[in-house]
Amino acid sequence: MKVLGFNHLSIGAKDLEESSRFYQTVLGMELIPTYNFGFKTKYLRCGELQLHLFELEDHVPVYQHFALDVDDFHAAYEKAKAIGALDSSAFRNPVNELPDGCVQMYLRDPAGNLIEIDWPDVNTLDRSRIPEMKLLTEFAAQDDEGLKASLYLDRPQMKRKAGAGKVAAR
Repeated sequence: MKVLGFNHLSIGAKDLEESSRFYQTVLGMELIPTYNFGFKTKYLRCGELQLHLFELEDHVPVYQHFALDVDDFHAAYEKAKAIGALDSSAFRNPVNELPDGCVQMYLRDPAGNLIEIDWPDVNTLDRSRIPEMKLLTEFAAQDDEGLKASLYLDRPQMKRKAGAGKVAAR
């Protein structure tokens, strides 16, 4: 198992709207659809990656995390489970299936840093090997925007329309 690259960076915001405006205005990032986790969150396009803003009191880095893509989700899951690194304290459940079929797993490193491991397609996984996996919709209802969101910018609903500066919504 090896890491394939970063997926997104997640940071806190004292005022979500103010921070979102800053990244859009100062750095030219584009607001993109966002899942509903039950608290204020916004996703922004950062090149081919994403910046996630959370409006939470997060003095100890409980929610702040970085996300990685791996080439073998089962291997990463099994190694994390074996050493007791799976984490359910931050996002309610250690392994979630998202509305678009992505999968995310949360674990903590020895220093307590939260790491998210992402996988693009739940259908390529053996669910029986991941008993902790639950649907995000089991604990956070998704509105229209949440149903259009994705961790992967190559999804049809996330691609830019040719010649336009907006994300295509399908």
